[in-house]
Amino acid sequence: MFLARIRVTLKPTINDPQGKTIANALGRLGFDSVDSLRAGKYFEVRLDEADRETAEARVREMCEKLLANPVIELFDFELEPVGASTTVG
Repeated sequence: MFLARIRVTLKPTINDPQGKTIANALGRLGFDSVDSLRAGKYFEVRLDEADRETAEARVREMCEKLLANPVIELFDFELEPVGASTTVG
């Protein structure tokens, strides 16, 4: 059993209007030191796989097929073994 913590972010060359909007709102709330902000997505996925190599391959496949748009987004993930009784979310 493994827990994957997946981060999906826009590529540096892609404009991030959501990030700009959030940064502007923070500025209006008095957080004047915020120079810029980029928004992204975070997922936690629990996989019942027998070994790390298989779990890594499955997470990579999930990201490439659905969780990230490879044209405009990058992804990375951490994978850790978890006990069968651990819950996510």
